Amino acid sequence: MKANRGVRAAPAFKTLDLRPAASVEFILRLVCNVSSVVTQHPDVLGGEPVFAGTRVPAKSLFDHLEAGDSIEQFLEGFPSVKREQVIALLEDSKALVLAAR
Repeated sequence: MKANRGVRAAPAFKTLDLRPAASVEFILRLVCNVSSVVTQHPDVLGGEPVFAGTRVPAKSLFDHLEAGDSIEQFLEGFPSVKREQVIALLEDSKALVLAAR
């Protein structure tokens, strides 16, 4: 029997799931239940969690921060959102994530 030299079988590594335990969307839905900063209504953006009093999706804050934008840059792009709302959302989200540990 002839050996296949130079051809190696791929190592059998177990695939790791590197996603966070709780998604941003899940955390935002929880925040809606415990905070007045984010609201959710079926008639507003199809029920997507938004900053209270606006039509700005709360997830957009996390998208901007993940992309490297500062809070100030986010607020410039969404003037209807108040800085206090952003800080409260981040604090509420942090508290929920830490409580889930």
